[in-house]
Amino acid sequence: MTTHPTYDQLLELPAYVEQPVPMPFEDINGHLNVRHYIGIASEGLDESLVEVGIPQMWPLTDGHACFTAEHHVTYFHELRTGDTMSARVILLGRSERAAHVLIYLLDETHQRVACVVEEIFLHIDLETRRTAPWPEDVAAKLDARIAEHRALPLPITTSGSMALR
Repeated sequence: MTTHPTYDQLLELPAYVEQPVPMPFEDINGHLNVRHYIGIASEGLDESLVEVGIPQMWPLTDGHACFTAEHHVTYFHELRTGDTMSARVILLGRSERAAHVLIYLLDETHQRVACVVEEIFLHIDLETRRTAPWPEDVAAKLDARIAEHRALPLPITTSGSMALR
């Protein structure tokens, strides 16, 4: 049996992109369309990365970017129009040029975990448009955040389908 953190456990983490599910994000099934789960998770990750020295305007200000290499999404409960949602981020690890993260989308209205998005993202030098080592200051802040998250008393479960190289 796979164990994921509970809604209450994830409340200990900062909330990002808190908002209601807007009507235009609804699909024919009456719930949040699949493409928006990844988009909202991505926005939550972007907001969280500001705290480790990666501003949202990084491509314009420094010529660096983060590109996604892989995603794996596990759905637990649907989010419906009007439900309030938020993202909670756990940094799992990093390599010289990549990072591994879990982004949990919470259904704040029904107090449950809606889904988890597992992601590998890469540091990109936009001049060459190739992967590059993390800048030293960002690497240090990523390492500190990873250590913080490893110390949390949360059950961490990954898909097993991706890993840092």
